[in-house]
Amino acid sequence: FMITVNILYTGKGDSAIKFSEEMIEKGIVEKIKLEEGNLRYEYFTSLEDKNSILLVDTWKDEKSIDLHHKSEMMKVISKLRKKYQLKMKVTKFKEI
Repeated sequence: FMITVNILYTGKGDSAIKFSEEMIEKGIVEKIKLEEGNLRYEYFTSLEDKNSILLVDTWKDEKSIDLHHKSEMMKVISKLRKKYQLKMKVTKFKEI
């Protein structure tokens, strides 16, 4: 079953936006989109919450997510999250 993960990144000021911009500028997002099983990796901003950014991340199946979580990309993402001092709220949806 296809799985969509929503990750709400929240920080102080525009740190969440800067995080997503750096993810894009450094080519990290493009590399993730090329990973086996990735169907979508896209950031969205809220008109109401200027301190957060939403990542919509869709995968072919659980195995694809597991491989992504074990990839080198996760180390890079983790370092950037720490750099920008972001909190995460994760919600997972499975196709029925």
